[in-house]
Amino acid sequence: MAKLHAIELAITLATRQRDALAQKYAQAQRNCDLARTQLAQLQGYSQETDERWIGAQATPRSAELIRHHYQFSDRLLQAAQMQQGVIANLERQRGQAHQHLLQAEFKLAGLQQVLKARHALLQRAMQRSEQRASDEFAAMRHQHQPAQTPLC
Repeated sequence: MAKLHAIELAITLATRQRDALAQKYAQAQRNCDLARTQLAQLQGYSQETDERWIGAQATPRSAELIRHHYQFSDRLLQAAQMQQGVIANLERQRGQAHQHLLQAEFKLAGLQQVLKARHALLQRAMQRSEQRASDEFAAMRHQHQPAQTPLC
C-alpha cells in the first residue's frame, strides 16, 4: 500500500488545488455579475435622467442648463462605455479561471484513474499470490497423504 501513498497524496493536493480554483472561478463569476449590475444601474440612471429631461420640456431652460445636461449625459455614456470595458476584462478573467478549473479537474480525474488502475493491479497480484499459496498447500497435502491401495 506504500506504493499508493504517493498517488493518494497527489490526489489530495490536486483536490485542494481544484477547490481553490473553483473558488477563484466563483469569485470571477460574482465580479462579472456585479459589474453587469453596475452597468444596468448606470444605464437605468441615464434613461431616467433623459426621461425627466424630456418630460420637463414645457419649462424654459437656459443655454447653460442645456449644456450642463448634455455634458452630464455624455459623462454617463462614457461611464457606461468604461463599465462595458470592465465587463469585457472580467469576462476574460472568468474564462481563464474556468479553463484553469477544467484543467485541474482533468488532472484530478487522471490521478483518480491511475489510483483505480493501481488498486486493480494490486488486487490481481494479491489474488495470484493467494492462488499460488493455495496451490502449494494443496500440493504439499497431496504429497504427505499415504498412498491408497485398492482393496480387491
